[in-house]
Formats: sequence, structure tokens, C-alpha cells
Amino acid sequence: MLAVPFRKPLTEQDDLTAAQAGDHAAFERIVRRHAARVHALARWAGGGDDADERTQDVFVLLWRKIGLYDGRSAFSTWLHRLAINEINSAHRSNRRLERNRDGHRHTEPPGQTSAADRVELEDAITRLPAELRQVFGLHDVEGYRHEEIGGMLGIPPGTSASRLHRARHLLREALSETK
Repeated sequence: MLAVPFRKPLTEQDDLTAAQAGDHAAFERIVRRHAARVHALARWAGGGDDADERTQDVFVLLWRKIGLYDGRSAFSTWLHRLAINEINSAHRSNRRLERNRDGHRHTEPPGQTSAADRVELEDAITRLPAELRQVFGLHDVEGYRHEEIGGMLGIPPGTSASRLHRARHLLREALSETK
């Protein structure tokens, strides 16, 4: 019987090192490992309308910038910060384009769903200011802690907590007005 040599499973650090050297297969493993979280960030930070496109944009940017990752923070924290910056940049660009097109600012359309309560909630979330919507989505939907959110958004954990408190307050007000 032929002995098959034991091969240690590749770690994220192995994939990072290989991807930084241009290994497409390693990069694909990184994308698969982080795609769901980045998509969730795109959905919550960007308003949800174009989350698929924003997610793709983040990973295209990651391919160009992966060599800049230096290991001073967890890769997931670094990637999420990169994602937030890209999503916010795209969101600002879209708003500028919409304003320039007809001279006034558009509000984001509410998400479409079959349950009336969910429609109301999604509409209320969409109307939150971006910085409140980001923290709400990251904390209450994705389950990040304030310390992690602070690292991703470049804000103190206390600011994250206060933004979450404000977001919940505004959501309660908005939902009570519709009842």
C-alpha cells in the first residue's frame, strides 16, 4: 500500500502569504472564507440595494491591495475596514451621481418583502443615517462586539455603543409612528 504523506491543512495565513505572492487559488479560498461577512457588510452599510455589486467591488479592491496587509491586526478586521471604506465610497459616489442627474437628492428605496412588518422595519433601517445603520447592522444583525466594530469603522467602542443606542431609539420611534 502506498503511503500518502500527511499534508497539513492550509491556514488563512498560508493563503494570505500565497495570495500576496499572486496565487489565485489562495485568493479564491480567502474570498470563500469571507464572502458572506463582506456581503452582509455591503447589505447593511450600503443600504442593501446593490450588495452583490459592492461585495464584488470589495474583493476586486482586495486583490489589488492584499499586499498592503501587514499582520498588525487580524486579517478579518483589516478586510472589514477595507470593505467599509469601499462601500461608503461607492455609496457617496452613487448619491453624487443621483444628485447631479436631476439636481436633488434621492432617498434609498425600502427593501421589498412579503411581510408588512419587515417592510416597515427595512424602510426604517434604510432611513437611518449611514453611521447608525452600519453599527446597527454590524452589532444587532451580524453579531460583532463594539470593540470589533470600532476596529472596522475606526471609531472608539463607546462611539459604537452610543450609535447603536441612537439607531435603536430612532427605529423604535419610526416603527411606533407607523402603528
